[in-house]
Amino acid sequence: MKKTKLITAIASMGIAVIAVVLIAADHIDAPAVTGQTSDITDFYAFQGENPDNLVFVANVQGLLTPGDATTMASFDENVLLEFNIDNNNDLIEDIVIQAIKRNDSMYFFGPTAPSSTGLNSVIETSSANQGQVKISTTSAVETGSSGNVQFFAGPREDPFFFDFEQYNSVLEGTAPDGFNDPGTDTFAGTNVLSVVVEVPKSLLGDGTAGVNPFLPDTPIYNVWVESKRKQ
Repeated sequence: MKKTKLITAIASMGIAVIAVVLIAADHIDAPAVTGQTSDITDFYAFQGENPDNLVFVANVQGLLTPGDATTMASFDENVLLEFNIDNNNDLIEDIVIQAIKRNDSMYFFGPTAPSSTGLNSVIETSSANQGQVKISTTSAVETGSSGNVQFFAGPREDPFFFDFEQYNSVLEGTAPDGFNDPGTDTFAGTNVLSVVVEVPKSLLGDGTAGVNPFLPDTPIYNVWVESKRKQ
């Protein structure tokens, strides 16, 4: 596979990772990309069951209903998903993990230093860390691994909880009591296409200590995910 120039097709999502679960979400509030195959709905980053690992999750193509709408949904072969890791707190990616579909499988490249940073990327086919996994269907779950890096790609139930109607009411000033407890999960019963990577922290650099005033001795990573369309 030759290196291919790509350009960002959607705004990225970013968070700082320490040793807890952190998420960024963007559901049905970005009309320019809603319904497109490059539409990122969620980004999750958290420490794995193995405390020496970090897990990155990117969900795309939200609001899929179970059944045909999910089974007919497909990752786009012209869209690269790129996990970006900044380990020295300069907000420039030092390490990337890339995922792109080919036929019935998702191919992964990295963790590796990127050939270029910012909006434009190339697929890092020369990376020593490469792997692939057959894309799961609703009836079978496939996982893959390469060395100590593990992969998954396929439909999952949307894990994000959000009471969208009440949120709008709060914004409009028509909900004097604020949010309901419990609220109504707008995304309950809907699916997303999910890409998951679990990677040893040792492959991501040391992170940066002294940034978080509450945990000054704990190194953090700035991480974000982008979807980039082939040009």
